[in-house]
Amino acid sequence: MKRVLLKLSGEALALMGETKEHDVISPDALTFIAEEIKKAYLKKIQIAIVIGGGNIWRGANKNHNGIDRVTSDKMGMLATIINAMAMQSALEHIGVVTRVQTAIDMSKIAEPFIARRAVRHLEKGRVVIFAGGTGNPFFTTDTAAALRASEINADIILKATQVDGVYDDDPKKNPNAKMIKEITYLEAIKKGLKFMDQAALSLSMENKIPIRVFNLHKKGNIYKAITGENVGTLIK
Repeated sequence: MKRVLLKLSGEALALMGETKEHDVISPDALTFIAEEIKKAYLKKIQIAIVIGGGNIWRGANKNHNGIDRVTSDKMGMLATIINAMAMQSALEHIGVVTRVQTAIDMSKIAEPFIARRAVRHLEKGRVVIFAGGTGNPFFTTDTAAALRASEINADIILKATQVDGVYDDDPKKNPNAKMIKEITYLEAIKKGLKFMDQAALSLSMENKIPIRVFNLHKKGNIYKAITGENVGTLIK
């Protein structure tokens, strides 16, 4: 495995372990994730990251009176840029060279997204963090991950979640839900599994990029997923 795209939710930067108490951005969570990424980075694997913004702004998942969907989604894009800056700082603090590229032009804060430049950074051994989603409302950061993975020709999308993998039902509501170790894109779409939106799944399927869904909070899992070990669920 040469080039991977790691998809982190915004909540991943806020919530550690099983506790329900969390900061908007938790220093402990940042350090934990950064150290896991560094272990794989030292193996000379090219790593790109897409981060959500749900710890700061949930966008379409909440009813914000007086704020329309387009504005809300744009606020969510800005939240992902805040998270990307925090992740960049945490990584560089432990010696990992990074670049942040945004889908929205913010030249005083980060580079604009340019696929060729992103690939060049990866080839030079820099971790590239993609922020701002796709730059368009109505698209999730899962879709942004699938899009960026396609544009940089990533070998796999690694989606870090709060559970061990993909289940046949919601494990938080159904204690008898069973984890699926491997499934095809079409099966996942037909079953209506909610681990990733259908636009992201369809884009990944069209470009033949496998997806691995795994538990972020288990120590060593990020490293294992990036280095190609069989953790969580594989969608291919």
